[in-house]
Amino acid sequence: MNAPANHLALAHAARQAEVVAALAKVLPAHALLYHAEDTTPYECDGLTAYRQRPLCVALPETEAQVQAVLKTCHALQAPIVARGAGTGLSGGAMPHERGVTLSLAKFNKVLKLDPVSRTATVQCGVRNLAISEAAAPHGLYYAPDPSSQIACTIGGNVAENSGGVHCLKYGLTVHNVLQVRGFLMDGTPMTAGSLALDAPGLDLLAAVIGSEGMLAVTTEVVVKLVPKPQLARCIMASFGDVRRAGDAVAAVIGAGIIPAGLEMMDKPMTAAVEDFVHAGYDLEAEAILLCESDGTPDEVEEEIGRMVQVLTTSGATKIAVSNSEAERLKFWSGRKNAFPASGRISPDYMCMDSTIPRKRLADMLLAIQALEKKHGLRCANVFHAGDGNLHPLILFDANDKDQLHRCEQFGADILELSVEMGGTVTGEHGVGIEKLNSMCTQFSEAENAQMRGLKAAFDPTGLLNPGKVIPTLNRCAEYGKMVVLGSQGRGLRFEGLERF
Repeated sequence: MNAPANHLALAHAARQAEVVAALAKVLPAHALLYHAEDTTPYECDGLTAYRQRPLCVALPETEAQVQAVLKTCHALQAPIVARGAGTGLSGGAMPHERGVTLSLAKFNKVLKLDPVSRTATVQCGVRNLAISEAAAPHGLYYAPDPSSQIACTIGGNVAENSGGVHCLKYGLTVHNVLQVRGFLMDGTPMTAGSLALDAPGLDLLAAVIGSEGMLAVTTEVVVKLVPKPQLARCIMASFGDVRRAGDAVAAVIGAGIIPAGLEMMDKPMTAAVEDFVHAGYDLEAEAILLCESDGTPDEVEEEIGRMVQVLTTSGATKIAVSNSEAERLKFWSGRKNAFPASGRISPDYMCMDSTIPRKRLADMLLAIQALEKKHGLRCANVFHAGDGNLHPLILFDANDKDQLHRCEQFGADILELSVEMGGTVTGEHGVGIEKLNSMCTQFSEAENAQMRGLKAAFDPTGLLNPGKVIPTLNRCAEYGKMVVLGSQGRGLRFEGLERF
């Protein structure tokens, strides 16, 4: 090891010792991890292409311990990255090399379930699906249902404003949360939202939800519960080309129908999931739509009939309607397993996340097919078609640096196209580190400055999840130069990170 590198290593070790010693005063020994073999499992979230070990990992068990960790790190000016289940797909929970990862996995209790007010008060580490399981005896459930709902936590859902296949009718996390409690970076308690119809003073709930751990650390959430529908049925419609499928989505919404779910998958994705779960998908179709209706039996029968008519008029080549709950779940099993199915056909994948106007769905799919040829990589597509939220899965091998580089460029092109089509660079997965460059495309420097100002109002020291979400002026200037020079090497670049 040369002298400069040795000096950096010694400085890093000294800083780690300082932080660990301070945290050991406020946490029990079993709640503090700092050996390399213990912190390695925390080095990334669902975006596995980029990894970084933190100085240490704190696993508090009480709110008092969370507050003490924050106060300690604030005094030491040590960055904090809050972490839930680590299922995020944009690198939002990737550690800071000179900071502390604050794992909230032990906050996993449903504190109160009120079937009369239709609310549940839960700790941030409660799994999304566990809320619905707890509410089921009362005929209620929690509506937002990300594909990772069996593992993802409500705290992470709040951080990313997660959605799911039923978000078209029932809304995103922000539409289903009443109140968030937690702490600011200096340990000050904070509450956003209210259990009443309106919050006193400025309503900051929507600012906290989707803030990706940059404004506060969430410890407790009050969510809305909704009655479980009497009946739900799903249509599976096949289309001979993606243009007709995309137009059919717009036609359904244009007919004044708001399905409980409206999802789209292209041919490569249906092939991957059919081989995995055997959901009965039409492997000859260029695209399939899953359209669900829920409500009373009469409401469902009427809405299913209207949707079948619209889909037939739009050029569907085959239409199947579920006749039992088991068959409905079978139709959805493929969509819910799109990500693991993709993992079976490729060493790695990068799941993009952007939103475009519904009328441009076919344009985007055709553009992605052209980008596959441009970058020499395959891409399988699943869409929350009803609200235009795209999830292209770019397939690559992370052990091949050139493939990783081309994957980054592929993803950047998709995000730029989304903005050009009138959309956004993220729908529900967040910006994290993955889309920092694309934020320079989406927003002007004045707009990014306003977002930095909002962060500073909550976190003046900038210690909560630093280096994420909001690009610096220098980053946008550098990115702009590279675009002008032909987008060579335009992918993600992070100092101090290990590419895996």
